[in-house]
Amino acid sequence: MFRYFQTLPLPQLTTRQQPPGAALVGLPVIFFTDSPTAQTFTVDIRGFTVVITARATSYAWDTGDGTVLTTSHPGAPYPDETVTHDYSSGTYTASLTTTWGATYSVDGGLTADVPGTTTTQGAPVSFTVLQARTVLTNPYD
Repeated sequence: MFRYFQTLPLPQLTTRQQPPGAALVGLPVIFFTDSPTAQTFTVDIRGFTVVITARATSYAWDTGDGTVLTTSHPGAPYPDETVTHDYSSGTYTASLTTTWGATYSVDGGLTADVPGTTTTQGAPVSFTVLQARTVLTNPYD
């Protein structure tokens, strides 16, 4: 069963970050994915109808600066952000590796776990982190 599970076209979850585009030093970048985290496949294996339900079980967020944040949830956008990272100024490329587990049933029978897991790698996202500097000005100019 594991061999069939590994060959399924599992989705490559999209890495999202907030703020989009550029971020600021001192304000955390928020990571999340809004891609579907479960998918069901029906396959024919030697004349038997097998239903395989794949679910994302863990998320490894490569922040692009050498840090990997591993979570059991897909993160959330502002204001419920759950996966964040602080950066120094520079340009970074972040990506998401998703680990998938699955269950299966044969001809509508009992559901069992597929032994083992498989992973997918989402497309990377690049962004720049800028250093903001204060400038005093004359309010009457």
